[in-house]
Amino acid sequence: MKNPYATALDIQRQAWEATADLAEKTRVSPDRTETLENIDVGPTPSDVVYEENKLELLHYESRTETQRDVPILIVYALINKPYILDLQSDRSVVQTLLEAGFDVYLIDWGEPSKLDRSLGLEDYVTRYIDNCVDVVRERSGRDEINVLGYCMGGTMSAMYAALFPEKVRNLALMAAGLCFAGDGGVLELWGAEEYYDPEQVTGAFDNVPAEFLDVGFALMDPVANNVTKYVRFYDNLEDEDFVENFARMERWLDEGIDVAGLAYEQFIREIYQKNALFENELHLDGEHVDLANVDMPVLQIVAEYDHLIPPNASKPFNDAIPAADTEILEFPTGHIGMSVSSRSHDELWPQVCDWFEARSNGDATGDEANGKRDDEGDVEREERAQGDLDDADDLTALNGVGDAYASTLLEAGIESFDDLSSADVVTLASETDISPSRLEDWIEQADGR
Repeated sequence: MKNPYATALDIQRQAWEATADLAEKTRVSPDRTETLENIDVGPTPSDVVYEENKLELLHYESRTETQRDVPILIVYALINKPYILDLQSDRSVVQTLLEAGFDVYLIDWGEPSKLDRSLGLEDYVTRYIDNCVDVVRERSGRDEINVLGYCMGGTMSAMYAALFPEKVRNLALMAAGLCFAGDGGVLELWGAEEYYDPEQVTGAFDNVPAEFLDVGFALMDPVANNVTKYVRFYDNLEDEDFVENFARMERWLDEGIDVAGLAYEQFIREIYQKNALFENELHLDGEHVDLANVDMPVLQIVAEYDHLIPPNASKPFNDAIPAADTEILEFPTGHIGMSVSSRSHDELWPQVCDWFEARSNGDATGDEANGKRDDEGDVEREERAQGDLDDADDLTALNGVGDAYASTLLEAGIESFDDLSSADVVTLASETDISPSRLEDWIEQADGR
């Protein structure tokens, strides 16, 4: 039998230690509170090179000695802010790609207003992403660029590659929801048609509030998200590095983004409930998102412990496309850990950089292998420099027309707003491979000039 005096002394010792620990935590609490309130994120310098509606296209310029020929455009999800990919300098996907010699562009969607409630997936994919791709193509002088899509941004990137394969050199999909045939995890179950009607949510809110989405995500693991992490925070209050990492993540989680109502409805209905992308039955703005066009190299980056987008919601996509060069990198981490954990940056991202590097260098192994070069763009720029097009209207003044589209229209004989106003939509669409709905929008704008 244990000595009762020893037991009493042990209890007294534990009480003294707890009191000392509380005193130390009380001493450092003001400093830690300041850290939580003023933590910095997104440390890598960038320039805004394109804006449309709420969207900003950020450019991060690589300054390494070895430069890769083809830039990378990162397409992030419509939910949360994209600085999770540049959370801190030593755990930054953006910084890792820059150090590998790639120029990096990233789409920051901004937050939709009530006026944006009617923005659909066709707006994000065939207008916003396409315009950003054209800006990157023009700035880099490349016909094709690398695209890296994360989460919902990966799903939209897959749609984009199917619609505009001629503009995508290599496609990397990171934790992308692509296949929902029964093994897509908890979100697929929650979004099942018999249980969930997205129109009821948008009918109540118009745009889907970030707070509504946050509650749903938190309830997927309520103990970890509402209890455990705060206990760990208290236990590590004296560890300044831990508190700084905690503060960055909490800031990112707290700065959620509302989702445009129509895009949310379409994503739930078409992607989750109908599995239309994987079944090759998805149409955007009347155009078939045909997976048969996804023939460029494709890399899937999946997280083994991802409870939002489990591996089975991503990996089958590679079997549904004709691309001969496909690869899957499955890493033992979670949905967010693949972009912010130190182990991911030590072991996973060097492999991703190597994959892009092997497919992004040199005209002989790159453009010629894919049968596409930038000669036409070079000729067009030379003509502009020689003044041959001095009398043409600046078609890029139209909303949605970038330099690449302007060049395409010029090649079809559209040199002025009057030319565009009088053009036949069907004929021009067949000559340029530009969607009729997009041309109709430009013609309407030209009519007003």
